[in-house]
Amino acid sequence: MTEPLLDIRGLKTHFKTDDGMVRAVDGVDIAIGRGETVGVVGESGCGKTVTAMTVMKLIAMPPGEIVEGEILWQGRDIVKMSPDEMRKIRSKEIGIIFQEPMTSLNPVYTVGDQIAEVVRLHEGLSRREATDRAIEMLRLVNIPTPERRVKDYPHQFSGGMRQRVMIAMALSCNPQLLIADEPTTALDVTIQAQILDLLAEMRERLGMAIMLITHDMGVVAETTHRVVVMYAGRVVEEATVDRLFGDPKHPYTQGLIRSIPRIDTAAEKKERLEAIGGVVPSLLHPPPGCRFAARCRFATDKCTEAMPPLRDVAPGHKVACVLYDA
Repeated sequence: MTEPLLDIRGLKTHFKTDDGMVRAVDGVDIAIGRGETVGVVGESGCGKTVTAMTVMKLIAMPPGEIVEGEILWQGRDIVKMSPDEMRKIRSKEIGIIFQEPMTSLNPVYTVGDQIAEVVRLHEGLSRREATDRAIEMLRLVNIPTPERRVKDYPHQFSGGMRQRVMIAMALSCNPQLLIADEPTTALDVTIQAQILDLLAEMRERLGMAIMLITHDMGVVAETTHRVVVMYAGRVVEEATVDRLFGDPKHPYTQGLIRSIPRIDTAAEKKERLEAIGGVVPSLLHPPPGCRFAARCRFATDKCTEAMPPLRDVAPGHKVACVLYDA
């Protein structure tokens, strides 16, 4: 990769609670190049969304706190930026699609007003020009009769259409990076495919990079260039999509892939989908060493001695596991 557009280094985001400090993100490294789609996958609660919200500096501080690390955006450290500096970057340079469109859209404003507000803030357009841009963006994301729908409220749209509105809003200022946090959650498979095709089309048309956060390995296999696998607040594996699915190294990644239904082999042999036994460890008191050790069938005493670092096992393929110690 050439100089990355976004380079997250050693990021630690913790939350202070009555029970103690929750280490939601505990030493994450992710780099995203220009025009690249990177999938970030893992179970619920592994730190995917907190990582994205930290990049946008949208976590509540307190109780949240960026304890350590850098978030380099085109060479500038977001961690050190003031609120005014961040406001110039959000939506303008980095767009975000939130996980639930119904709660992310304001129910008392029309969708056109909500898109126009973003454009007026960052582009300095007049009210008429901003409304025209909102209509243009709704047309771009394939919403029928945008001249009429621009005056409608969120509750007048279906779930899939609301997600399209969120995409239109996120892309209204032509950002260089789009963070898509579970963009197909709660959508049926037909609409899900349409949304993913739309994101791919927008990436090609606008030349932007995408950070796609999901727990759906099937979505990742179809839409991304590289995959980052997270578990309990840390990155455990990173590889190109072909290498990750063709030769997964970390036992956790192997378990995730074996849990995917296979229609290509279903007619020949019937196999039960694999479930990863055990539960995710508490991030209040994470265990020593590898956090997956208690659920891993290959675990040894060495696994609990120290946290294995993320190391290269092949060109473009990194894994954090003692099985691959040199």
